[in-house]
Amino acid sequence: MQFPLGRILLGALLALLLPAMALAQPVNTGHIQAELVAATQGVAPGQSVQIALRQKIQKGWHTYWRNAGDSGEATKVKWTLPPGWSASDFTWPTPHRLPVGPLVNYGYENEVLLPLTVTAPADAKPGQPVTLTAAAAFLVCADICVPEDATLTLTLPVTAGPAPADPQWGAKIAQVLADAPKPAGLTGAFEKQGQVVKLAITGPALKSADLAGAYFYPFSGTVIDHARPQPIERGPDGLTVTLTPGYDFQSPSPPKALAGVLALAGKAYEVTATPGPLPPGASGLGAPPVKAVLPAGAASLGLASAAFFAFVGGLILNLMPCVFPILALKAASLAGHGGGAEREARRQGLAFGAGVLVTFLGLAGILIALRATGEQLGWGFQLQDPPVVAGLALLMLLVALNLSGLFEVGTSLQGLGSGLAAHSGLAGAFFTGTLAVVVAAPCTAPFMGPALGWALTQPPAAALVVFLGLGIGFAVPFVAVAFIPGLLHRLPRPGTWMETFKKGLAFPMYATVAWLVWVLTVQVGSDAVPRILGAAIVLALAAWIAGAAQKRAVMGGRPVLLTGLAAGLAVVAVAGGAVWPRYSLAATPGEVGADAAKLEYEAYTPERLAALQGEGRPVLVNYTAAWCVSCQVNDRVALSTKAVSEALTRDNAVYLKADWTKRDPAIAAELARYGRAGVPLYLVYGAKGGEPAILPSLLTQGLVVKALDHAKAS
Repeated sequence: MQFPLGRILLGALLALLLPAMALAQPVNTGHIQAELVAATQGVAPGQSVQIALRQKIQKGWHTYWRNAGDSGEATKVKWTLPPGWSASDFTWPTPHRLPVGPLVNYGYENEVLLPLTVTAPADAKPGQPVTLTAAAAFLVCADICVPEDATLTLTLPVTAGPAPADPQWGAKIAQVLADAPKPAGLTGAFEKQGQVVKLAITGPALKSADLAGAYFYPFSGTVIDHARPQPIERGPDGLTVTLTPGYDFQSPSPPKALAGVLALAGKAYEVTATPGPLPPGASGLGAPPVKAVLPAGAASLGLASAAFFAFVGGLILNLMPCVFPILALKAASLAGHGGGAEREARRQGLAFGAGVLVTFLGLAGILIALRATGEQLGWGFQLQDPPVVAGLALLMLLVALNLSGLFEVGTSLQGLGSGLAAHSGLAGAFFTGTLAVVVAAPCTAPFMGPALGWALTQPPAAALVVFLGLGIGFAVPFVAVAFIPGLLHRLPRPGTWMETFKKGLAFPMYATVAWLVWVLTVQVGSDAVPRILGAAIVLALAAWIAGAAQKRAVMGGRPVLLTGLAAGLAVVAVAGGAVWPRYSLAATPGEVGADAAKLEYEAYTPERLAALQGEGRPVLVNYTAAWCVSCQVNDRVALSTKAVSEALTRDNAVYLKADWTKRDPAIAAELARYGRAGVPLYLVYGAKGGEPAILPSLLTQGLVVKALDHAKAS
């Protein structure tokens, strides 16, 4: 066999170069291109080489710093090295803030190099390549988070003397190491002052630095509230950062140190602060802070701030899952005016907005009046009465049957004229706004909690202003769309397609019926099932007869008997399903949530809590409700997990459920004590007593486990 001369020469050249090259095996994990890269082309016996775990991250995704922030998990690596070889921990570059809804995480996007040091043993033999193997674990996130793994290898030649720098990665790794946070002789002190923690940092490196964008990244994930802003005050020798304390500061044993990274414009320094008086050179002796401080809780809100947060909460409330079924009604209403019927769309938009505002203010007025009489109630109170829940379930079923075409709303039995039909359209829009508020009330969107908690402690006039802001925020998107001709012109013109579209929109309403029936069973037990399902069958029969009566009227008949029969059956359905006999509010604790049975729990009472504290046992109290979407998400994601179950057993802790699905004045009073107008609320009591630690409204199982472990010793 003959070989071309060029191929022979190329093979010989590669054979000569191979011992002097570092060879890596890149791996695509799905959202990351990962590989190990070296700063030099080899390593001499007894010497060290800087290598890096390179992550080329897909656009729109991110990985995490050593402290991931409110959620997430840092990149981890487990080494398999030849005997005598060793590897250090990562040198972490300065992260970026990654806001995710109400959370703030810390991490990296696009590309990041995580350097570390690998040291060769003194007896490493030159001329023999060595292969380093790393099992890397990443959590890569965008709208969702995906754990990804990779087994990475890097082959390095062992050289007799110092190896030359790698032409591709040598300078890049050196730059990352130069820019990485490192100590710079800074002195830090921190002090808890009321609801905030003041962190003062001084040192020569800060005297002439640009501090306008300063930010403190703590090494601990539970020492501060990461989502809160960090206002700064400039002083002659440094700066003072105002932090919102986290879980660690709520325990009887506050932190002994506050360590992390102080990031400035283009620079970053490691700093460790100790508790104690703040040095005078860290602030400007009363100068205004560089950034304004947002309220730390409901107690610090004023009327303007509370109304603004309520407005923002109302906007976000449109996106909550419990409001989604009502979007079907909104979409159907808008679709009926596609192609440019601006005048009618505006009238219906205003009618919808009026329905929202009237209902918000009506519910607020009832709530304020009842609280004035001593009733312990909070937002969503209307779904604490089983008859109301049952009635809403039947109403939603009626709406779904109408969308499915079983009968028509607004069609007169005598075929009245178009004027009445137009009037019915406005009335329907108003009713849609009312229904949206009633169903949306169980949801508490971000920013709503502090605003409503503040409102329910104020005089009626101030409280109504806050609820008005909430209603305006909730109504604005739909009303605004109705007044934007450009959007209306883009909607398809009415046609036969609308009938299919309308029937498809019935299915979210059926899902709402199922949810409300589940809420009812939580409140009163399994005895509710045959009654509410029987009522639903009778109501469906009434709707079918009503539809038959409407068809007969269109054909010129006189459906008096059918109409009367339909009305009678509807009355029987509502009376049997929601009115008589009244449901009992005495639910069995063990019936609450089948999934939650994975955790052993007891029903909350103040007496049981006091008894457990007297026994010196840690206690986790979960203030929840069946109609609280956030509560159910936390239960499935963070609480009903193997890790939390093991922590409860390990720490001899007790899990109490304070179920607010049914009305309970004791639970309402406890919520008010902590400035909450609704659920969720999570408290962890230490074994030695004292005030509980308040966990965030959005939980992770790691946070719950850490809180329980800490409570065992506090």
